Amino acid sequence: MEATQQFDLVLEGGEVIDGAGGPRRRADVGVVCDRIAAIGDLATAQAEERIDVSGKIVAPGFVDVHTHDDRLLFVDPAMRAKTSQGVTTVVVGNCGVSLAPFSAPGRPKAPLDLIFGLDPVRFPTFAAFLDQVDRQPAAANAAFLVGHQTLRIAEVKDLNRTATGDEIAVMRAGVAEAMAAGAAGFSTGLFYPPARAASTDEVVALAEVAGAAGGIYATHLRNEGAFLLESVEEALEIGRRADMPVLLSHHKASGVAHHGKVLASLPLIREARKTQKVALDVYPYIASSTVLLAERLQDAAKVLITWSEPMPAAAGRDLAELAMEHQCKPEDMVERLQPAGAIYFSMAEEDVQAVLAFEDAMIGSDGIPHDEMPHPRLWGTFPRVLGHYVREVGLFSLETAVRRMTGVPADVFGLKDRGYLREGAYADIAVFDPETIIDSASFEAPMTPAAGVHAVLTNGAIVWRDGKSTGARPGRALRRGADLAPRG
Repeated sequence: MEATQQFDLVLEGGEVIDGAGGPRRRADVGVVCDRIAAIGDLATAQAEERIDVSGKIVAPGFVDVHTHDDRLLFVDPAMRAKTSQGVTTVVVGNCGVSLAPFSAPGRPKAPLDLIFGLDPVRFPTFAAFLDQVDRQPAAANAAFLVGHQTLRIAEVKDLNRTATGDEIAVMRAGVAEAMAAGAAGFSTGLFYPPARAASTDEVVALAEVAGAAGGIYATHLRNEGAFLLESVEEALEIGRRADMPVLLSHHKASGVAHHGKVLASLPLIREARKTQKVALDVYPYIASSTVLLAERLQDAAKVLITWSEPMPAAAGRDLAELAMEHQCKPEDMVERLQPAGAIYFSMAEEDVQAVLAFEDAMIGSDGIPHDEMPHPRLWGTFPRVLGHYVREVGLFSLETAVRRMTGVPADVFGLKDRGYLREGAYADIAVFDPETIIDSASFEAPMTPAAGVHAVLTNGAIVWRDGKSTGARPGRALRRGADLAPRG
């Protein structure tokens, strides 16, 4: 290595895990501007700054494939909940809920209210949304999905029926505009009331527009309990008919009566992968979180309130305890709390581990950043996998975990020059201690940064270091075509 080689930054002495799944190796990493310029022995190279990362893992920045961070990009551009975990790229617009295109004032119907505030963050077109991200960058990169529910609430006059031909035509135009603006694909949340009446044909009619443009279909299944298998089949059918890859969001079996059902769904998915492109993501917790719905109570052993508009003090409280205090049934308490959000303890640990261990399963936090007392997955997902499931449980190797968080999502979403540590790639980098990394967020203190994350770089700039945000905002809006490769 020539002594005249110049770097802006050298991470020296670390163990490099490159995201491809191979064994770690001792190497220095040299960064110039926003790219990785060299990986190897850089002891004699000149650098404006050197950081000793001896004993640390140097990995590609993590990709959170399932987020609801659409508005967080503007509300907390430091993206502390994500950069503190080593996340450098988020995928927003999941579960059929996207910030654009939507311009109506006031509180929208649930579940859009999970990400929409009463502030004037509204975008009539997807292009306007992405352009604002360009003008007001965050600390992390973002890729974008256009949401079925967002389109449906805006365009379908009666949400209790499938869309008419005219309504579908308007929604198809919305999908086309989003894809032209650079969306990565189309998402649905068929479980939620605004989308339940949508027929498979309605979904296909919209999805095929995204598929023709090279996009992906990401879906919160119509049912994750009694009809899990049928819902997986529907998603696979939509992918085949629309001729596009399928991403099954936060795969699980929900409800005590349905524990173990992933042992049937996972082989179904594995078989489908032989003939079509199918991916899935998972979060490492036995509790889910979304809007407060009375119908979910029977499936959950425990329910915690994350926010309530009429009763703000209920955030963090157990629903059963609240009902006792108010001398009413839990179902009646749900009505008193609305609009509200909740955490549902409804999954089995064995199922969570089975999905985590599934080949190429990606990691997605599914955190809801605007909850008063959010699910700890918002701040803890990636360190929990690395610390608990890798180091403590031994579910799979550290190299495998990193690959699931980096290389696999880069391939699934076509992230150009991201997801891997290699010369010429963007310098999205996570540096962590494999012996101490662990989630610190709990259900009692959900917004606590993880331990063991040493430094995080996005596009060559340090965004998180020694337990705090640096304030740097080098993130970019990743557009299909420019930053995301079409499927093929």
